Amino acid sequence: MTAFYIVMLTALVLIIAVWNRVSDFKTAYFLALLFLEVMNIYDGIVIDKLWVGHSKFWILKGTEDIPFVQTWVQVLKKRSFLALIWVVGALIVAGIAVLLAVEIQ
Repeated sequence: MTAFYIVMLTALVLIIAVWNRVSDFKTAYFLALLFLEVMNIYDGIVIDKLWVGHSKFWILKGTEDIPFVQTWVQVLKKRSFLALIWVVGALIVAGIAVLLAVEIQ
């Protein structure tokens, strides 16, 4: 998972600094926060609740009676906590993106 996180962080920084050519911290921060929060909500609702919750693919033989999908309360708690983490995470992403953008220009 560490490699996956590094790839996703790198992609997000490149999207903000290179593709969008953002060089000021405020804009970079809001772009990073928007991306991270939308992905947080998408992952919690679309992937966890809709795709995994309504697909037979995720049911393993012999574990049919074991609940494997989180309840709505669990999803909302987890996503609310992650929303607070991404407020700080976006600061880090924006700082790296601005440093990269300054180096490119």
